[in-house]
Amino acid sequence: MTAPPVTPDGRYLVVRGRLWRRADPGLDEGRRAGLVSELMAARRAVRAALGGEGDLLAARARVDAAKRALGERGPVWWRDGAPDQNRRMAANSSYAGWYAGLDGA
Repeated sequence: MTAPPVTPDGRYLVVRGRLWRRADPGLDEGRRAGLVSELMAARRAVRAALGGEGDLLAARARVDAAKRALGERGPVWWRDGAPDQNRRMAANSSYAGWYAGLDGA
């Protein structure tokens, strides 16, 4: 499996043509690893709740909290004032030129 492309500034990865914000690279490795572990546990809790074995709202809140702590949601982690383009189609973003130049885009 090929890793998804990452924008030149490292802020987003592209999955099926859509930009998804990456985790804050300023997080120390131990904190990031702990948050990723919590995110995976929260996603498993969502799956269990969808199967009728738990509280779906609480599980989704855990996912959101972990993603916010990682910097994937909420306030942006970069400081240059650039707007957040999370979830936008790459072809309709400021990355359109870069994206058009990718193989298979």
